[in-house]
Amino acid sequence: MHFCILILSPMEPLQAERTDKLAEKTLFGVLFAISISHLLNDSLQSIIPSIYPLVKQNFKLNFTQIGLITFTFQITASLLQPVVGFVTDQKARPYSLATGMALTLCGVIVLSTASSFFSVLVAVAVMGIGSAIFHPESSRLAHLASGGKRGMAQSVFQLGGNAGSAIGPLLVALIVVPNGFRYIAWFAIAAVVGIVILLKVGQWYKVHLEITARHRTVRDTVHLNLSRKKIGFSLVVLLLLIFSKFFYLASMTSYFTFFLIGKFHISIQQSQLYLFAFLASTAVGTLAGGFMGDRFGRKYVIWFSILGVAPFTLMLPYTGLFWTIVLSVIIGIILSSAFSAIVVYAQELVPGKVGMISGLFFGLAFGMGGLGSALLGSLADQTSINFVFKVCAFLPLIGVVTGFLPNIESKKVKA
Repeated sequence: MHFCILILSPMEPLQAERTDKLAEKTLFGVLFAISISHLLNDSLQSIIPSIYPLVKQNFKLNFTQIGLITFTFQITASLLQPVVGFVTDQKARPYSLATGMALTLCGVIVLSTASSFFSVLVAVAVMGIGSAIFHPESSRLAHLASGGKRGMAQSVFQLGGNAGSAIGPLLVALIVVPNGFRYIAWFAIAAVVGIVILLKVGQWYKVHLEITARHRTVRDTVHLNLSRKKIGFSLVVLLLLIFSKFFYLASMTSYFTFFLIGKFHISIQQSQLYLFAFLASTAVGTLAGGFMGDRFGRKYVIWFSILGVAPFTLMLPYTGLFWTIVLSVIIGIILSSAFSAIVVYAQELVPGKVGMISGLFFGLAFGMGGLGSALLGSLADQTSINFVFKVCAFLPLIGVVTGFLPNIESKKVKA
């Protein structure tokens, strides 16, 4: 905490530097601060799927209702994120990140005291609003602090989120499952820490905006020799890839524990540990994907990540426990490497609209996850969890449409 406050202090030499020099410098202090904040934010959000076995048992829910919980959380986040991104593109709001975390804190408190299915829905909806405010603007800050290494910066930012998503189920298994639902309230500490860090980030962002206003030398000077029609078509392709990726991830994050418990008869705590292994692997893949995208081209990372994971997803429903866990880790590493590349690719397709594009793609990711969870829950009620995983195994084959994306690295020209 003290480290983050020091590196983000507005009194550091940042104020004296020229704005054009700032644009060329990777500000790792800022990147690490928003990555830690992302870790805290997403660890809180990951409470939601992690407590599904407890919620199902306590409130006697079916899989359709479990899917509705995810749908409620993710649809509130997905619908608001593009709006938040568009608004902050027009006028930056440095302290909006802390506001988003404060709403997440409120949601955690309501969730810890939930006494009915409806109160659970209210809690996750409030957390979804907090997420909608947090993600587009924090992605913009990663863009600003990248120093041109946008894939790396987006991956560092995403690494925090994936690490948080992995830590959440582990903490639930260690704290909530043995002690009861009310122990969710202890997660409020993480939200308070996040608010403190994000207030310091907001101070840095405010100073940055003031410097930029005085020295209007920073602008996105990269343009593409692509028609609007081609750019629009490329965005549609990216949206299809988001659909493929996050529908499959919905099956893993929402129902992997049920799949393991039903097929291999393991305990809830064991299933949470195996879910942690999968989510931890997504953190590794996210970091690797950003670096590879900067070096080899984002299109190739996207292609490898979505289509390349298909052989492993097709095998997973038919293996024993050991190989199921091994395959889930491989799937997590490969599949997660795409998202940073997709977001940065889209930002470069539509320069100058970082907030709106970030909000659109983060929002769509949440929306696809929520819709996928709801639909897959209904399918599980009508068939079985095993059948759901057999169907979802084919989703990565949609990655073949990556071939329609232009190689934009070779089309960039300076204004």
